[in-house]
This record gives sequence, C-alpha cells and structure tokens, in this order.
Amino acid sequence: MSSLINGFLGSNLMGQAIVLAQLLLSVVMFAAIIGKWKELVFVGMSTRRFLRDFASCRDVLEYYLQRRPTALNGLEGIYKETCERLLKMLTPDVRSLLVGRQSGAEAAALTAREIELIRGTCEHILDEEEIRLDHGMGIISAIVAAAPMLGLLGTVWGVLDAFAEMGTAGSANLATIAPSISAALVTTVVGLLIAIPGTCFFTNMQGKIRNISADIEGFADELMGRIACEFQGRGA
Repeated sequence: MSSLINGFLGSNLMGQAIVLAQLLLSVVMFAAIIGKWKELVFVGMSTRRFLRDFASCRDVLEYYLQRRPTALNGLEGIYKETCERLLKMLTPDVRSLLVGRQSGAEAAALTAREIELIRGTCEHILDEEEIRLDHGMGIISAIVAAAPMLGLLGTVWGVLDAFAEMGTAGSANLATIAPSISAALVTTVVGLLIAIPGTCFFTNMQGKIRNISADIEGFADELMGRIACEFQGRGA
C-alpha cells in the first residue's frame, strides 16, 4: 500500500488525475453493485413467495380476485397486467360473475385470437421486466472495462514522460528512471484493483439475473397455458 501511495505522489499530473478518476468510478461502481445486489435479493425472494402462493390456487384468477395485487413489476406485475387484460376480454356479465366468484362463471370463454392478444400483453410485460432486471448492469460493465484501460493509458503516458526525461538528461541510469516507471505503473495497478472485484460481482449478479429470468419466463408460459386451458373454447 505504501508503494502505491508513494507512486501516486511521485507520478505526474496526468497520472494523478487518472487515479482520481478511477477512484471516482470505483465509488459509482460499488454503489451500483450494492443497489443492484439488494434489488436482486428482494426480487428473488418475492418471486419464490409468489410462485408458492400461485401454485396453491385452484384457478388462474383466484390469486388476483382474492388478493388484488398492486405490484407494478416482478412476477406479480406480470400476473396482474395479464389478468386485467383477460378480464377486459370477457363480457360484462361474465366478468361480474367471475369477480363475484358466483356460479355461472364457468361459461366464460375466449377465442384463440383473444388468447393470443392476452399472450401479447403477457410477453410485453415480461420483456419490460427482463429489461428492468438488466438495468444498471451496463454501468458496472462499462466501469469494469474502463478502469484498466484508463490505467494502461496512465502507464503508457508515464513511461513516455520517463523516457523523455531520460533523453533530456542523457543518462540511462536505473536509479534515475526507476521511480518514474514505478509511478507510471500505479494507474494500471489501481485499474486492476477495481476491475477484478467488479468482474466477480458482475458475473455473480448475471447468474442471479439468468435464474430470475428463467423463473419469470417459465411462469409466463404456465400462466398462458392455464388461461388457454380454462378459457379457450368459443370457436376459432
């Protein structure tokens, strides 16, 4: 650590500016990582809870009619928007029977075209949810890639200055050039110290996102399958 501090203090203005920029980027990156990590943990827990509750329902609308979900995202958001689209497709009389859970609701039926319209709504909300899951990952990825590149730029710049000073002095004495080379390498070291943990966190969170995406895609398929089984039947 002392060598890094000494190298920073001994580097030129360009090198110090690059290190400060790298440190600023690292603050942004770790703030994004913490926020995204908390979000993914919450989404994962809510996804598992919703899947458990939905699996215990007797029909596709039971959860919606009993609990009136209000979530705008996640599995519950996909389910809510799809159910609302489904109810709008039904006639007012059948809709009132379904909402009241009264006898006669079994007469509800939809054409294949109406089922496809509902599927379109479900897939649209699903795409929005997957985009929301990826939100913020681009910032982390960009900083992970930029930090070592900035470090390489600072190192090359510092080496150029070191050789220019050596040429001006007319001497290739190692004791003269070594401090400058050491200071030039500081930016690369800082860049790697940022990129390595950033890559580890990014890869781990990408795995969590893939798992959640698989869950919501599977749920969307199951939801549309149950809707088709329960409501399709009034002809083509």
